Formats: sequence, C-alpha cells, structure tokens
Amino acid sequence: MVDRTAPLTAGERAWLDRLLMPLSRGAPILDLGCGGGEPIDRYLIDRDFHVVGIDSGAALVELARTRFPRERWLLGDMRTLTLDETFVGVVAWNSLHLLPPADQGRMAERAMAWLQPGGRLLFNAAPTPQGQGDGFRAALMRRGMVEMAHAESDPSCGGAGVSLMRKP
Repeated sequence: MVDRTAPLTAGERAWLDRLLMPLSRGAPILDLGCGGGEPIDRYLIDRDFHVVGIDSGAALVELARTRFPRERWLLGDMRTLTLDETFVGVVAWNSLHLLPPADQGRMAERAMAWLQPGGRLLFNAAPTPQGQGDGFRAALMRRGMVEMAHAESDPSCGGAGVSLMRKP
C-alpha cells in the first residue's frame, strides 16, 4: 500500500462530509487500508472522530501510530483480521482495488458486520473498464445495505467510482 499525503480534493472532502454529517462527534470510525493515516484519517480526527485503522503495511501502520498516537492502528489483512467491535462508520478509500475481485463478497460481509445499525460505509473504486468495486457494491446491496449516493465516475475524485451506503 502507498502512503498518500497529498491534500484531499474538494470532491473527497464532500464525500467524507456526507459520511460524517449525521454521526456524533467522538464516535468510532474504521478505516480499511488506512496507510499512514494521511489524508483521510487526519480529516476524520480533525473533526473529532476516533479512528481505528487497519493496514497490511508494517511501515505505514507505524507511521500512522507516530502521526496520531491517540488513535488505534492495527497491522493485518482486512480480509482476516478479527475485530470484536462495531463502528458508526467504515471507510475504504483507495484500498478495495488492491484486493482480488473474488474477495469482494467476503469483504462486504465483514464491512457490514463492523457497522452498527444505521452506520455508514463510504468507499471508492479505481476507474477501470471492468468497473472494479462493482462486485463489492453489488454484494453489499444483496445483503441489504441501502445506497444513499453513488457516482459511477466522479471527476472530483480522479474519476473513481464512489458509493455511500447505510446499514438498516
């Protein structure tokens, strides 16, 4: 995984604001593929949310721990790591496209299990001819997630597909 330290685009901030708008400050948010905690987690932390981040890169998790020592950073594979807690929000930004398409259904189940009822999930998918991330999105909808907003290709997010969903 790559540590992305470039500032958020206006489009990325807008999507994150839609995720956060109804959530209570101080609530826990899970970041799947957190990298070094920049820029997504900084944005969440600056808005008084608590972050639990998962990444498979040891150096990136250590960097996140150094940058934000009050938050919780876990080294592991999001497909297999065990967490016995739930969150008001889950973010998977620039991470799902790194997983094989065959893992998308299992990740949909895991993301839903980590969400509290009424919790929100925000994810993007790299722009590809195959519509990468559509399998994850479809798997979530088959499992009852409610799609609140979707952009097939959002130019303000580098052309990535973006979805915001809610657990009933």
